[in-house]
Amino acid sequence: MKEFNLNNLVRKNIIGLQPYISFRDHNEFSAPVLLDANECPFGEFNRYPDSTQKKLKNKLADIKKVKPEQIAVGNGSDELIDLIIKVFCEPKKDAILMMDPSFAMYGFYATVNENTVLKLDLNDHFEIIKDEFLEKINENEPKVFFLCSPNNPTGNSIEDIEFFVRNFNGIVVIDEAYIEFSGRKSGIELLSEYPNLIVLQTFSKAWGTAGARVGIAYASEEIIRLINTVKAPYNVNTLSQELILKLLNERNTLKENVENILQEREWLMDQFENMECIDRVFPTDANFFLIRMKNADQVYEKMLEEEILTSKRAPAIPGCIRINVGSRQENEKLINTLKKIQP
Repeated sequence: MKEFNLNNLVRKNIIGLQPYISFRDHNEFSAPVLLDANECPFGEFNRYPDSTQKKLKNKLADIKKVKPEQIAVGNGSDELIDLIIKVFCEPKKDAILMMDPSFAMYGFYATVNENTVLKLDLNDHFEIIKDEFLEKINENEPKVFFLCSPNNPTGNSIEDIEFFVRNFNGIVVIDEAYIEFSGRKSGIELLSEYPNLIVLQTFSKAWGTAGARVGIAYASEEIIRLINTVKAPYNVNTLSQELILKLLNERNTLKENVENILQEREWLMDQFENMECIDRVFPTDANFFLIRMKNADQVYEKMLEEEILTSKRAPAIPGCIRINVGSRQENEKLINTLKKIQP
């Protein structure tokens, strides 16, 4: 990586942008009578949420061993992906790089922002070919590289992640939505060494709170300051903040969820063996399987008839269906349905 200068990557109109700051955001300011924000004086949730999410950031900082100033909280990781592109990518000028196949929302938000979407084809094992990565970035000089590990929809963790962070001359975003299921070390451990790195995590998967819509970005204080500058002032509601804090204080929820899902994942893997409609089950570090079916359309439709909704991956990955791990009752229904299907 060349000598890193963050200001060379940030959109010029963002550098001087002043964030919206509520009077209540000042630590030295407090008042029992709040007449500043045109709120209704009645109701259980009549007050705006803490726009800086202080309690949540302090708790996460303690758990992750980073500073609170290195944390941004989003309305799901999707919002953070959008904000990162807005901070660094000039519309109609800059490009992002993403793996193919990978999470579609990287390309979606880049397209909305009128940025070019460059795709890096993965090999037969869904790994990045390093020479092709180096060639692609040297030819096109993308501003942001979204690296999803474990990758959605393929399920595998990307090997030698540090190589891609070290050799990319822009911002690398490691999306770790499924990291809890993998047993791998988090990219958060690399933050002190690489100022161009952002790590995304979420409470939607292993924590079981997809409905709360809470995603987290970890990065340098400078990058987090930029993300917080462009975010909406009250982007994470009070109920979601309180729920996540409660779960973080309990901590058993994560452990139990992960243990149960990994047990069910192993059980499903055993059940998939020698099943006639299945051609191949790809290795997974996530809470889902990518499965190549002998007749994917037929299998998908049959599962729909049995009121089982899965994710057909054609045309990006022909013949494949993504199926996530459910409860034992849901998994048994899935297996019983698959056993009935003749290719």
